[in-house]
Amino acid sequence: MSASTPYTAFPNQFRRDVVAGKRLIGCWSALGSPITAEVLGLAGFDWLLLDGEHAPNDVLSLIPQLMALKDSPSAPVVRPAWNDTVLLKRLLDAGFYNFLIPFVQSAEEARRAVAATRYPPDGVRGVSVAQRSNRYGTVENYMQIINDEICVVVQIENLAGVEASAEIAAVPGVDGLFIGPSDLAAALGHLGNPGHPDVQAAMAVVFAAAKAHGKAVGILAPVEADARRYIEQGATFVAVGSDLGVFRAATRALHDKYL
Repeated sequence: MSASTPYTAFPNQFRRDVVAGKRLIGCWSALGSPITAEVLGLAGFDWLLLDGEHAPNDVLSLIPQLMALKDSPSAPVVRPAWNDTVLLKRLLDAGFYNFLIPFVQSAEEARRAVAATRYPPDGVRGVSVAQRSNRYGTVENYMQIINDEICVVVQIENLAGVEASAEIAAVPGVDGLFIGPSDLAAALGHLGNPGHPDVQAAMAVVFAAAKAHGKAVGILAPVEADARRYIEQGATFVAVGSDLGVFRAATRALHDKYL
């Protein structure tokens, strides 16, 4: 995406780029603030993750952050607290089109996530005729086009997910697999050490499964050497840091200048 071109939902170019395997560099937004989200948007990342799982966010706090990105080239991606049909419905109606679904462990869970984001007969999304996603009822053909505009990426975070990654990648409507290094390391008995050979081997299984089914692979990699290595391995949408991490590092560095 061009840094001068605002992101638009119709058509959802982000989903097309994910499916095409385009390299997309993103950043995590975890501070829960529309101001910091807006500043991140000015940086020109391809995508920004608004975190509803580990950050202090809910639907009402996420909407102002989404509004803050309306003139940004960065595609907003939301991570809900859980793979929950009702929560996904609320986030869809709030105006999100790109989803990172946490802790998916099986093809059935992946199918449930996709179904939650689609209107019948393709899914089970509840119908509201006027909500923020369809610009309060002003998009006349919204219900006919929106199923094809929703991007669903599922997060692989434990051994069950790794073992089922090929079946998960084969689910129609799953646009990509996203590796959660920290949770995967913890699940494999290496808490705090995603670089452990066991964890890296599990990641390689996910990479191979995604490649075999023509699906994209994403990962969070705030260490530059890790990010570049994962890109070389085939990761195409990579979060290279977070607002919290950048703020923490910058404030510490400023403080240390005067010690």
